[in-house]
Amino acid sequence: MAKIKNIKTNRILQGDSIELMNGLPEKSVDLIFADPPYNLQLEGDLHRPNNSLVDGVDDAWDKFDDFAAYDRFSHAWLSAAQRILKDDGTLWVIGSYHNIFRVGTTLQDLGFWILNDVIWRKSNPMPNFRGKRFTNAHETLIWCAKDNNKRKVTFNYDSMKALNDDVQMRSDWVIPLCTGGERLKKDGIKAHPTQKPEALLYRIILAASNPGDLVLDPFFGTGTTGAVAKKLGRRYLGLERDPSYVALAEERLRTIKTETDSELLVTPSKRNEPRVPFGTLVERGLLSAGDTLYDQRKKFKARINADGSLGMGTTRGSIHKLGAHVQGAPSCNGWTFWHFETDDGLREIDVLRQKIRQETP
Repeated sequence: MAKIKNIKTNRILQGDSIELMNGLPEKSVDLIFADPPYNLQLEGDLHRPNNSLVDGVDDAWDKFDDFAAYDRFSHAWLSAAQRILKDDGTLWVIGSYHNIFRVGTTLQDLGFWILNDVIWRKSNPMPNFRGKRFTNAHETLIWCAKDNNKRKVTFNYDSMKALNDDVQMRSDWVIPLCTGGERLKKDGIKAHPTQKPEALLYRIILAASNPGDLVLDPFFGTGTTGAVAKKLGRRYLGLERDPSYVALAEERLRTIKTETDSELLVTPSKRNEPRVPFGTLVERGLLSAGDTLYDQRKKFKARINADGSLGMGTTRGSIHKLGAHVQGAPSCNGWTFWHFETDDGLREIDVLRQKIRQETP
């Protein structure tokens, strides 16, 4: 297939995903999300206790002759994905117990560097109708860099923390299956057997890409990746061989508005804010030598020295070191541990640091 020099984005390319990826420019994609065939190895129809048929995955695209054939397929598409991924880009792949361990082996064989495995725990899983096994209530996502050259990859830590009520995001995500109005249907029947919920892709794309980045999905299906990418101000490129899925995805994507307001899309990172030493607060007169600082419960108190250090008797140190010392902890964020007294009660000294930051051009 001829190489594409300039990628036209926000569209779907119909055809074999491996051939299409091999035709894209090297190092041209910021983020890849892949939901490859699971190779479910189903044996016959599955029925509910009332003998009604379960609408499971029995499509031709999910069938492989044997494990070796599936491994060759995984090696081919992952090699193609690795070539087009930018050096600071990352890849996410999702799977079930049927395939994710084989995919993980192939990833490592190709030199991908695994950053996290994430468990998507389904809050509304399908029951195990035969009653012979545990209910399959989760799927596994593998998040990886293209190699182990220790390059900085995109990870919007502050966005994830904000999304999780200002608590560090964990690697187990409780998100319901795609149901209700979000589930695409054709003639009253679900259009795709494994349509992923937008909430899952929302978290992935928000975490691992930036506005304007190119997000590629080599198994595009009904277009969930593209739908979420548009909503978050990212560009997308979908690869899909089934013309019926392409038609459904294009119809879906036409109705979605692209968000362009960068203030809504970007969470400012505290790591990028100007550094303000605690001593600056003393220099600027926001606090004074001799003032007393307290922890939130007033269990500990320390006096401010002229050089910006804190003192408790003969013990002296920075706001961080003294905070860790009194707690017997290995470390401490002194900006949130120490408080100063106001007419309205105790306030974190961090509010004074933010005041200075707002004045910094």
